[in-house]
Amino acid sequence: MKKFKNLFLPLIFMLAPLSMVIAQANVAHIEVQKLISEMPEVIAAQKELKKLEETYTADMETTYKEFQTKAQTYAADAANQTEITNQSRQKELEGMQKNIQEYQQTVSQDLQKKSVDMMKPLIDKAKDAIDKVASDLGYDYILDSSAGGSVIIAKGKDIMADVKKELGF
Repeated sequence: MKKFKNLFLPLIFMLAPLSMVIAQANVAHIEVQKLISEMPEVIAAQKELKKLEETYTADMETTYKEFQTKAQTYAADAANQTEITNQSRQKELEGMQKNIQEYQQTVSQDLQKKSVDMMKPLIDKAKDAIDKVASDLGYDYILDSSAGGSVIIAKGKDIMADVKKELGF
């Protein structure tokens, strides 16, 4: 028991100042995902990405229709062709199919890269604005109260309006 007291007493003295520091910290919260989704620049970037995706989709559909037409033509004419011609046509169709799959992968990677390239500066801008507002208002900690975040109860100051004002919308 005496050992327990000797161990427990210094622990209390070590934790007491820590609890005072925590009690004095200013904390606010903001839904970062909501802020970013409402930024006019983000909305414009999403529209631009959607247009690019639609262009790629139209190109892929055109290419796929050409493949289907060629495959149907070759299948209908296969009985009238030699074995060598049919094998050559089969290899051509396989090559086209491979090209279509590679194009789909390239498109997916390109869209992902463009999305990251366009969104990263906007996300950084939002985080800089949050940091500036937190500093201006004297907050030590800003918690992300977005859905799925770690904030369970957000009764403190919500700085969303302040950050939107800082960003100019």
